[in-house]
Amino acid sequence: MKFSEPLIKGKILKRYKRFLADIELENGEVITAHTANTGSMKTCWEPGWSVLLSFHDNPKRKLKYSLELTNNGETWIGVNTGLPNKIAIEAIQNGVVKELKGYKSLKPEATIGKSRIDILLSNDGEDPCYVEVKNVTLLGEKKRAIFPDGVSTRGQKHLEELMGLADQGVRAAMLYVVNREDVLEFGPADDIDPRYGELLREAHKKGVEILAYQCAVTPKEIKLTKKIPVKLN
Repeated sequence: MKFSEPLIKGKILKRYKRFLADIELENGEVITAHTANTGSMKTCWEPGWSVLLSFHDNPKRKLKYSLELTNNGETWIGVNTGLPNKIAIEAIQNGVVKELKGYKSLKPEATIGKSRIDILLSNDGEDPCYVEVKNVTLLGEKKRAIFPDGVSTRGQKHLEELMGLADQGVRAAMLYVVNREDVLEFGPADDIDPRYGELLREAHKKGVEILAYQCAVTPKEIKLTKKIPVKLN
């Protein structure tokens, strides 16, 4: 997924009220940027880190800047949680996610009862495969990317929905989009949300496919590039 316009450089001063971040631009101006990330963003920023912003000259927007990437000195980190679904869809369509190749159609935001799953793959309506996508940015011990970065009742619900599909004999997959390059593997953040970890292991036992793919993150684009090991123990 390429950024449509060149991103703007800055340094993050603070993040607050979940959706706001104060950024110092290269010219010294301090602006407030929108942060499309409901998580804690732990290990994704510290005061003074370099960041990249997108600019949106839309009269309907109160905040013209959006926080897209942060940099810890080793890697860019994709913190805009509005992008992983687009990144995943592009990767699936390009055949990068080998486990999800071979489907004729892809439908975003597929409805199941009163809920929605991020992606529905099928062959002319047959052989459905439901895929839920999660953005992973939290760095744990031993270079392990972990999820979630806060207690996620919504994430727990999604795992329960995927298990329900698997129980019916429908193919279901959990795709973790790892949006940083300084990690080697993926696993659940048991210390943060032990229930999520329990459900993830249960989902795996019930046949839900657990996939983790790492992104190459640059100032010009973010794209899924390779599968990394999933460690559930």
